[in-house]
Formats: sequence, structure tokens, C-alpha cells
Amino acid sequence: MYLGAHIGIAGGLAEAPTVGRKIGCEAIQIFSKSPQMWAGPPLAEPAAKAFAQAVRNEGLHTTAVHHGYLTNLASPKPPQLKQSRTAFLDELKRAELLEVDHLILHPGAHMGSGAPTGVTTIAESLNGAFDATPGFKVRVLLENAAGQGTAMGTHFEDLADILRRVVDRERVGIALDTCHLFAAGVDFRTETGYGELIDRVTATFGTDAVRAFHLNDAKADLGSHLDRHENIGKGKIGADGFRPLITDPRWNERAGYLETPLGEDEYSAYEQDLKTLRGLLKPASAKKPRRRTTK
Repeated sequence: MYLGAHIGIAGGLAEAPTVGRKIGCEAIQIFSKSPQMWAGPPLAEPAAKAFAQAVRNEGLHTTAVHHGYLTNLASPKPPQLKQSRTAFLDELKRAELLEVDHLILHPGAHMGSGAPTGVTTIAESLNGAFDATPGFKVRVLLENAAGQGTAMGTHFEDLADILRRVVDRERVGIALDTCHLFAAGVDFRTETGYGELIDRVTATFGTDAVRAFHLNDAKADLGSHLDRHENIGKGKIGADGFRPLITDPRWNERAGYLETPLGEDEYSAYEQDLKTLRGLLKPASAKKPRRRTTK
């Protein structure tokens, strides 16, 4: 797995790859604008090209833009749905201009209309945006939810149903967030539990559909439905709970992005989290046999 993190762009788009590599990232995720805005300032082509060149210069293996938080492609309210679809199309164009591999999206919430209606609305939203952007290379990844409210994506079956309804399957996939999985009641901390998770993935959307991970420990208990991220090893999942996932060869060419809490000392928490995760990749050192003493 290519380990990385979500990097801020306050210092400029072209600086993010350099910052990411400096703290040990093999992959980075960014926002292309403020996640709390429906629309951001236009993305200047020179700035986008500088970012893409910096990614190549730093040798990053994969990159992603995380979509803003306001968009709801499952909304049953026509004005909000229209606004969400406009924002999504803009984010899609920005991600393509930045030449990132993936645009990671929270699918939305059905707001009482029911999961089947939400699935249909999300798929229609995706198909409409893809029809408007033929030839785009960026792949949209639907992120699983923690089970809060009417958020779509908690149930793998719903995610699989959305993927089946998308006409161009090459343009969609899944991003799995470990905190969200745990909060939704999926215990993957042991080899047995992780095997059950893989069985569920295989039976629904399939392992090939999983293109990225968000690697976050969880502040709240298993099945809490609370989306509260914690640093690796400091939450309820625990450092060893990540071992089955990040050592699975299925994910050797997938990205695992940290979205864990940061302190005032910039990205030192990320550096520690990356160190912790990489420690899990090392085989346990064999104990040296004790030497016998002769008298």
C-alpha cells in the first residue's frame, strides 16, 4: 500500500506534493478549494500544471482530490440536488485539470426519501456528470459512511447498486475509510474479522472496485455510528488493528491516506502515524536463541 496523507494547500497547490514527500508520503490527497464552499475561485491552468509537475518531480505514486462537504447527490429536494450536481461537475473538472487519479466523494444522504431512491438519484447524478465530461481520466470514488443519519454508503449493497447503475464503470470505484467501517460495526482488527470484511467486499462491489483507503483510527466504540477520527494507535482500532489491512497484497498499488488529527506542530502527527503504519509492514524480528553457558 502507498501510504500518504491529506495535505493542505494554503502554501499553494504546487507546494503540497513537496510537503507530502518531506513528511514521508508516497501519495497525497488535497482539497481543490475550501470544502465548506459550494464554488471556489476558478482553478488557474498554470497552477494546476505546476501541481501535476510537482507530483511527478516528487515521485508520488497516486493522488486524489477530496470533494467538498456540502454536496448531496442523493438529495430529494430539487434546488439542493441541482446545486449539488453543479458543484460536483465543477469538482470533477478541477480534479481532471489537476491530473489526479481520483476524486473521493461522500455519496450523500437520502434525507428520508429511502435508500432505494437515494441510490437511483446518486447514479443519475454520476451518469449526468460523466455524460458532460467525455474522455475524462479521473475516477470518482464513493466513500463508505459511518452509519450516521440517512447518509448513503454505510451498506455495501447500496454502494454496489450505485456502481451497477453507472453506465461507464471505468469512471467509478470505492474508497474505504477505516474509522467509518469501525463506527458502522465492521470489526476488521483480527485476521478473522478482516477475512469477513473481504468476504463482504467480494460479495458486493468486489475488491477490484476498491481504489483507495482513508486510514483513520476511531475515537468512538465499534458500532457507535460516530465519525470521529483519531491518530493511529490512539483510538479504539489500535495500531495492530490496521495490520491485516495494510499488509494485504491486494492493496499493494492502492493509496492509504491519513486524515488523522493534527496538532500545532504542523504535520508531525502525520509523520508519527506513517511511522507507526510502516512499522506494521516489517516482519516481526526473530528472537535470538539464548546461549547456553557451560561451567
